[in-house]
Amino acid sequence: MQIILLERVAKLGQMGEVVNVKEGYARNYLLPQGKALRANEANIARFEGEKAQLEARNLETKKEADALAEKLAGQQFVVIRSASDAGALYGSVTPRDAADAATAEGFSIDKRQVALARPIKELGLHEVHVNLHPEVEVTIILNVARSTEEAELQASGKSIQELAAEEEAAAEFEIAELFDDIGQAANDDFGDEPSPAAQAVEDAEGDEDDK
Repeated sequence: MQIILLERVAKLGQMGEVVNVKEGYARNYLLPQGKALRANEANIARFEGEKAQLEARNLETKKEADALAEKLAGQQFVVIRSASDAGALYGSVTPRDAADAATAEGFSIDKRQVALARPIKELGLHEVHVNLHPEVEVTIILNVARSTEEAELQASGKSIQELAAEEEAAAEFEIAELFDDIGQAANDDFGDEPSPAAQAVEDAEGDEDDK
C-alpha cells in the first residue's frame, strides 16, 4: 500500500514522503495512529495544504520532547518482582511496567513509547529505549529486583551472582561460628578432662599394655 507520511517514522521515511508499506502495517498502526494517509490525489493535496501546520506542530512537540529527554535520559527506575534464587523472574517486565515505573516518579510516559525488543525476564539492571518523539529517543535503566534493599545493592554495581555469593559466604561463616561455639562450650564443660571418645581410646591402649 502507498501512503504519505505525516511525520518521521523510523526506518521508513520523513514527513511528506510517499512510501510503500505492507497493508497490515498501514491499517493496524500508521493510519489509526495518525502517522500517515493513503497516498491518493485528495490526501496528497490535503497534506500540501496542511504541511505548514504539521511542520509547526512537529517542531513544538519536538521541543517538548527534547526538554523531557534532558531530564529523563539515564534515569533509573525500580521495578519489584518475585524471582528465583538464580534471578529468573516469575513472570516478566513489560513496556507497561516500564511506563508505570517512570510515571510514578513524575515522568509522563506512555507504554507505546517504550521500545522493548523482548520482555525482561531476569533480575538486574536493564537498558530500555523510550521514543519521546519521532526524532527524540532516550535510554533509561530499569532496576529489576526482589526488594528495595536488593535494588539499592544492584544500583551500587553488584550483580545477582555477587549478592548470592555474599549471602552464601555469610551463611557458611555463621555455621562455622556455630560449630566453634559448640566446640568451645564442650571444652568448657569437660575442663581439662579428655572427651569420652578420647578416654575410650586411652582405656583401650591401657588394656593392650596390661596384656
